[in-house]
Amino acid sequence: MQATDQVPQRLPLPVRPSLRRPSGDSLEPVRSTDLLKGQKSVVIEHNGSIYRLQATKLGKLILTK
Repeated sequence: MQATDQVPQRLPLPVRPSLRRPSGDSLEPVRSTDLLKGQKSVVIEHNGSIYRLQATKLGKLILTK
């Protein structure tokens, strides 16, 4: 095998960032139930665009523009 035919080494996978916030960060999580208020979906306006946040039957959230 020549030097130009070598297989590149695999790079390590990126580490998933922790869900914890730094101690100085005062952001509090917002519960999806507080956003949806018993509805299946809610419309969100953000920077002049309209988004729809929808809860699925399997308990997942989908955000669409």
